[in-house]
Amino acid sequence: MAVRFVCDGQLVELDGVVPGDTVLDYLRERAGKTGTKEGCGEGDCGACTVLVGTPDAAMTRLDWRAVNACIQFLPMLHGKALLTVNGLGEDGPTPLQGTMASNGASQCGFCTPGFVMSLHGRAIGAAGCELPVGDVLAGNLCRCTGYGPILAAGAAHARLEHDDTPLLALLGIARALGPARGTGWFAPATAEELAQVLADNPGARIVAGATDVGLWVTKKLVDLETVVFVGDIAELGEITETPDGLTLGAAVRYADAHGAMARLSPELGELVRRIGGLQVRNAGTVGGNIANGSPIGDGPPALIALGAQVTLRSLRGQRTMPLEDFFVAYGNQDRAVDEFVESVFVPRPAPHQVVHISKLSKRFDSDISAVCGAFCLTVEAGQVTAARIAFGGMAATPARAREAEAALVGKPFEAATIAPAVEALRRDFKPLSDVRGSAAYRLEAAGNLLWRLWHQAQGTPVRVQDVRVQDVAHG
Repeated sequence: MAVRFVCDGQLVELDGVVPGDTVLDYLRERAGKTGTKEGCGEGDCGACTVLVGTPDAAMTRLDWRAVNACIQFLPMLHGKALLTVNGLGEDGPTPLQGTMASNGASQCGFCTPGFVMSLHGRAIGAAGCELPVGDVLAGNLCRCTGYGPILAAGAAHARLEHDDTPLLALLGIARALGPARGTGWFAPATAEELAQVLADNPGARIVAGATDVGLWVTKKLVDLETVVFVGDIAELGEITETPDGLTLGAAVRYADAHGAMARLSPELGELVRRIGGLQVRNAGTVGGNIANGSPIGDGPPALIALGAQVTLRSLRGQRTMPLEDFFVAYGNQDRAVDEFVESVFVPRPAPHQVVHISKLSKRFDSDISAVCGAFCLTVEAGQVTAARIAFGGMAATPARAREAEAALVGKPFEAATIAPAVEALRRDFKPLSDVRGSAAYRLEAAGNLLWRLWHQAQGTPVRVQDVRVQDVAHG
């Protein structure tokens, strides 16, 4: 496969690229740019952070975002710009690097390149630059030093002027030569083209941000034979807000959806803020989080509780279903081999609905859920008239708690109603024990989340930060 992109200001054309080649392997093994480090290999530590710039439709500006090079596939760079820590320091230390050094914000230097790239992205106005520096760096881990000097250096650094004109000129040359060429990789430009590709290639692996499939390659050593990349299909990246609710195209990245989801529900916005680090949210998509069917995916429980509907599409047409019906069993979703997730619609909560969403994890930021609980209760005249409760991490799929819902509906919204609903959760779920939590812990925690909903509805919020779980693996 021939792939063309701009790396650190130089036009690159690579032949012999296969779908599962990663950006990190290219940088370290082929380009000799070893400033970008290999840490976890799964998008958790941020040592491999790079900046990727995507031209807008008019080729007038680049949309920069920090991503993890370890789980980005090299063909995903076609027609884009890549900036690494090696390119950042070609003419000597930048002001940002100088600030890091003068603040004592670096020790071993292994994780420092990732911190520098995340902070440089913030300085040039990359995606997420409006976030507090702590949120920008939540996906960068350091085990040598305290975060205080790093946060101080990031906060002290001013906005940088960044001229993308030379890069856009080079990208114009790259794009004029046509799309990526080769076998095993498809990058359709429209949803209709995507439907045709899937009809012609049943069983092809659909990839948007590669935040899940990337781990198949780095951890499971899976050979990706045929990949269909959907991350550049404009119509799948659309966000539509109406008084009725929110429609998100399947390829909308979580970082781009955050604002709209927070406007729909502040609880949903807070959940999205804690999905991975910024690098993961800059790549991972709402549709991908749904389509991979993970029982611990953060988004689906919340969307199910809010009554979301998912739309699938193929050459045969479209079909829409309640999101909870999409998940059939572990690793099995109601999607034919020629179908793709096109969009998800989330109804806007009504004023008389009580919404609460909680994610429990060993580490507050950038961690996988042990339990994720989402609640949407309709309360009218002091009575619970409807209830939607969904959990992740409690079953083989994201699932509703039907018994607990039934225990609430038709009852007064008071403490005496909560206790039977908590007990009903034991009939809803028989969770497994794993490294993230025992079955006993998960059941206890799920019930406590229902109590948290009650207390917050009474105006006595219990913050996640107040909870100290000593040993979630053993209850």
